Amino acid sequence: MRFDCGRCLLRPWAPGDEPSLVRHASNYKIWRNLRDGFPHPYTLTDAQEWISFTQQQSPQTFFAIEVGGEAVGSVGLVPKSDIERVSAEIGYWLGEAVWGKGIATAAVRALSTYGLKELGLTRIFAVPLIRSTASIRVLEKAGYIREAVLRRSAIKEGIVLDQVLYAITGMDMLP
Repeated sequence: MRFDCGRCLLRPWAPGDEPSLVRHASNYKIWRNLRDGFPHPYTLTDAQEWISFTQQQSPQTFFAIEVGGEAVGSVGLVPKSDIERVSAEIGYWLGEAVWGKGIATAAVRALSTYGLKELGLTRIFAVPLIRSTASIRVLEKAGYIREAVLRRSAIKEGIVLDQVLYAITGMDMLP
């Protein structure tokens, strides 16, 4: 499955993406705004494990963001379960070399449309750290609505931080 987003292509992660993944992901500026499960430094072993994990998905919910034939980031949906099975959390990161070009916004829009229209989700949400202003701007430009500030809800590098809850629903996407 592939999505042409104009500024980028979303496609499954594949063997051969490891060098590019390590080059773009092993960046402190990216890691400092992501969950602790995202390794730093990002190693070849981390890349191999990630690509193996994504190849086992069904349906596909994690995609490489490709620009100029190279994987420069990732976007994915984490479906929820039980009574929240109609919801998913979206997460994304983009290599610093391609920041500020509308690529993350295009990727988030495309994956959100896929999740709401093709996967039958009714709600997709994100909880960026409040200091991640670029990520917040991506969500706003992609049509997500700010719902709440989750005060003192996260800790990164020993610092307690607020997160901001953003969401989009199928109703938000109606013409």
